[in-house]
Amino acid sequence: MGEFRSFESDRLLLRPMSLDDDAFILELYNSPKCLQFIGDRNLQNTEDARLYIKDKMLSQLHRLGFSNYCVIRKVDHARLGACGLYDREGLDEIDLGFAFLPEYEGKGYACEAAAALVDATNNVFNLQALQAITRKDNFGSQKLLQKLGFSHIRNIQIPRDPADLMLYRMEF
Repeated sequence: MGEFRSFESDRLLLRPMSLDDDAFILELYNSPKCLQFIGDRNLQNTEDARLYIKDKMLSQLHRLGFSNYCVIRKVDHARLGACGLYDREGLDEIDLGFAFLPEYEGKGYACEAAAALVDATNNVFNLQALQAITRKDNFGSQKLLQKLGFSHIRNIQIPRDPADLMLYRMEF
């Protein structure tokens, strides 16, 4: 993993997900808000999580140089959540996404991690714009995206997701 960039903020380290994050991804992606707002990824055990990391995260990391990052608190090395840049089917540009374990919500970690990746999107990966999607009832994500400087563009649907989603965009 050494050839891929990690990022940091005052309190956090963001490093690319690895196969060693399988138990963490299993817990995170089966947390209530992840299931509600992101959807069921059908991860039943750590082997499912390892395959998901390999197929969805590491393949994009090797293809584009960025993907999903494990958000780690510097002070105690606790894994708090995930924040990533995704090449998502149905979107024209790279998508910013984030999810945190329930005990770490409401502490500013998502904003801090997402801001670090927004900065990297422009200054490291040299992308001209970034998109983000959220469900209409995910008011916390909407508030965070607006705080980061995203603007709501329109509502959309993406392949294999029946939900109406709010599309946000930011240009650099």
